[in-house]
Amino acid sequence: MFNSIISQWRRDLCLALSFYEKKRSKGDNFFLYLFGFFIFLNITCYWLAMITAFPDLVFGNTFGYYFKVQFPVGILGALFDSLSFFVTIYIIRRALLAVDNKIYITHLSIDLIIAILATFWVVFVFIVSGWAVSFIDTLGHSKEVLQTYDHETNILKRTDKYVSNVNDALINPSKNIQNIYFGFIMGFSAAIPTMIHFIMFLKSFFQTIKAKKEK
Repeated sequence: MFNSIISQWRRDLCLALSFYEKKRSKGDNFFLYLFGFFIFLNITCYWLAMITAFPDLVFGNTFGYYFKVQFPVGILGALFDSLSFFVTIYIIRRALLAVDNKIYITHLSIDLIIAILATFWVVFVFIVSGWAVSFIDTLGHSKEVLQTYDHETNILKRTDKYVSNVNDALINPSKNIQNIYFGFIMGFSAAIPTMIHFIMFLKSFFQTIKAKKEK
């Protein structure tokens, strides 16, 4: 039964890979469209996370700041997702070449590592995005204002803040539901390959069960 499930899973994955290859070969703008899609997806996830987790920040006096943050968040998030997308394609090709089913599953499990790395990337994205927005806001100010603004101290403070939030979420998850939910929504795009693999596995599982019952 296990081998039947994996065989069906392989067929579905092979069809998905063939679909990707056809789309990729149709135009030279595929990579541009892919990157644009990930920017749109990251910005959408950003606003969904902000509005549902921290509405007081979105609809308060800080709206202007968080509106500006969406742009570096979208671009940096798209960079990670684009890279992980092509890593996933490479992993799928290697997995389909594997004869042993255990090696096949091991290859696809690497996507779980990518999903975990996405959590740390989200932290990095918000640190850099916050610094970038703050830096742009200081442009055009007087030298006296610029001298009182320490960019290095600012980015260190942001790093400590976000790292502290991650640590608190790991130690006391029940007290950090908002932060965990926010991180989950922001990391959704990077988790798509893992979700697709899981859905394909479930589809293969139920199809195999159904075929056995019909015999």
